[in-house]
Amino acid sequence: MASALDDDTQETLTDGWESTKVVLRSIQKDLQKVFIVYLIGFLATFYALRIYVWDWLKGITAANMSVDVEAELEIIAQTPFEVILLQAKIGLVVGAVFALPVLIYYARDGLRRRGMWPQAPIPRWKIASIALLAAVLFLAGVSYGVFVFFPVMFSFLAAFGLEAGFNPSYSIVMWTEFIVFLTISFGLAGQMPLVITGLSYSGIVPYETFRDKWRHAVVGIFFFGAMFSPPDPFTQIMWAIPLTTLYGFSLYLAKVVVTAKRSSDRIDPFASMRRHWNLVGGVGVLGGGLVYAYYTYGGREATNALLARAGSTRRIVPPGAGLGIDATTAIAVYATGVGIAFVVLAVLAAVYRDLDADATGTPGSPAAGAAAHGDPTAIDLGELDAGGIRAAPEAAFAALSEDEALALAGEAMEDDEPETAQAILDRFDEATADEETEDDENAVDASAGENAAASTSDDGSAGTDADGSVEAAEAPEEDDDGMLGGLTDRASRASTTFLDDFADDADEEDIGGYYTDLKFIVGSLRSRSFRIVGWFVAVMGAVFTWLYLGGLGGVRADFLDRLPERFDAGEFSVITLHPVEALVFMVKFSVLIGLLAVIPLVAYYAWPALRDRGFVRGHERQVFVWTGALGGGIVGGFALGYFLIAPGLISYLVADALGAQMVITYRINNFFWLIIFTTLGIGVLADVPVLLVLLNSVGVPYDAFRNRWREATIAAMTFAAVLTPADIVTMILVTVPLLAAYWVGVGVLFVITLGGRRNLAPPARFLEAADRFDLDTSE
Repeated sequence: MASALDDDTQETLTDGWESTKVVLRSIQKDLQKVFIVYLIGFLATFYALRIYVWDWLKGITAANMSVDVEAELEIIAQTPFEVILLQAKIGLVVGAVFALPVLIYYARDGLRRRGMWPQAPIPRWKIASIALLAAVLFLAGVSYGVFVFFPVMFSFLAAFGLEAGFNPSYSIVMWTEFIVFLTISFGLAGQMPLVITGLSYSGIVPYETFRDKWRHAVVGIFFFGAMFSPPDPFTQIMWAIPLTTLYGFSLYLAKVVVTAKRSSDRIDPFASMRRHWNLVGGVGVLGGGLVYAYYTYGGREATNALLARAGSTRRIVPPGAGLGIDATTAIAVYATGVGIAFVVLAVLAAVYRDLDADATGTPGSPAAGAAAHGDPTAIDLGELDAGGIRAAPEAAFAALSEDEALALAGEAMEDDEPETAQAILDRFDEATADEETEDDENAVDASAGENAAASTSDDGSAGTDADGSVEAAEAPEEDDDGMLGGLTDRASRASTTFLDDFADDADEEDIGGYYTDLKFIVGSLRSRSFRIVGWFVAVMGAVFTWLYLGGLGGVRADFLDRLPERFDAGEFSVITLHPVEALVFMVKFSVLIGLLAVIPLVAYYAWPALRDRGFVRGHERQVFVWTGALGGGIVGGFALGYFLIAPGLISYLVADALGAQMVITYRINNFFWLIIFTTLGIGVLADVPVLLVLLNSVGVPYDAFRNRWREATIAAMTFAAVLTPADIVTMILVTVPLLAAYWVGVGVLFVITLGGRRNLAPPARFLEAADRFDLDTSE
């Protein structure tokens, strides 16, 4: 049997295994040293957590909380061995991190033989400088998270939960993992300048890519923050603004080192400082003056008032407090430090300015700088206008690939510079045409003897056609469409996909036909995608805002008021085990409501395509009838569950627990999903029979529902597995009612259609073809 992996994948896996064996053989004699380092890291972390770290983490969590909120904060353990196992788990990870550099160091000889370690010795000062810079950047990111982000975030989350009536009783595992993962993410984010600069300097990723794709980087930062930080707008801003600023600083560093490398110049900050002494000195004086004005003219008092108004307990202390010096001396020290920091920033700006001016040349030709240094291919063509493109040396375009030239032309079109885009394509065509001409001439010269012998006849005449005419190469036709035609011709080379070919060759009865139908239906929604997405975002945002501004706590209070009078609402509490559990629930519920709200809009816009492909019958106005019928079913079932089923069920559960002398603390996630399943879920069950009747009215026959019960069972189980917690019992409890509602709908259809003899509408063309295909297969 042929392997499921291609040759490249198998070769990669083989190389990886060989490298692993080389590393293991190289460290056999030093394995004891690696293990000792690992053990030291493990034991140090284990006892540090036990003696010091827990109190320190709790201090960070409560650093910015008010007294009332801090009094309600609890860190709880849910199992007897939870704390010690958590300490061991963290110790194992930290020990491995400590041992990894030692492992790599002792395996360097084996890695060098495999070509995975530099052959030439690297100066130790360079390694030490890079390691020191990486450590400083990591500590800077961690410091921001520990001393700025976490105190503000935990204060907000705990206060928000208490206002909604939820006790902040954090699980020690969830709380610790949340802090550790976010701390590591901030530390890794701090490596951004080093990573971007290294990739740009080495040429693995050109600097221009980071510069031109900054919009994608900003979107990625916000997306990463949405995935790994609390989903509220406040903490999103606290996450994204520092990282966006850090990305800009990374672009600066990459620009400096890349420009210095391409122009063959050395970075001389002292020379730049001398040339721009007025700018550097003025910025330094400005920094010191700002500090002096802040402490002298009421800046500290205004900051403290702002912090008090925001509910923070932190205050800016007077200058010199805790340092043992008077206020005047402290202000002078602070001003000097800030002034030096401003001077460093000014020097960096001066270096950038000098290198940029040197690389782009003197006023005149934009390409003069790079050409003067003997490297015309180092010109940044993306920064040139049409005149600069025409003046640039031909070698800069000959070094481009066709995709790179098209990308540059496309960027110029996006910047509304069609003349520049046309100039780029013209220069690229000229450069490649010259190269092809040279290659052809060389080929002709190399094979002149063979061509002469082959083209000479027995009588010594030159080779001709039958009609006596000499063959001539066809001249290429001139493209009259200009630049857009060239872009279209080049882009059309990659316009065919595997799925297009697969669908074109397929019949309507096989999977290719289904793909063709699906592609046609989805394609009909493309022009309406903005409205669909906009409606989804609007509904989701409205629901989240309502919950965020007090709706969640209002639902909890109103629901508890509907419990029987014999139960005291204070006898049980709702807690949050994870710091962001309440916010995550609000996001999930908002997305669910948004999806439900967008279904009628999608059905309305897709109805003509569904009708054309033979899935349904009738006009798209029927969607309004569907929406009314299904909406009525959801509202009726929701009211029945909210006023009768959910209070009765939870009252029974509460009475059973209180009768066993238990302390009731419901987790917010489980409590609200129980309410949703017993309210909105009742509405969904009521809609199942209604949906079957509506589908029958547009061409889905009764026999299809009766014979396709296996597919319905799988769909119900999939629905339950996706929308319920990861629990087999809960999945069964959801699947069984869904299937019961399905069979109720089938029974209703049996009565309405007289056993399938008189459907509400003739079967749709697609279903008729499918039935015929099933009959042919069975025969």
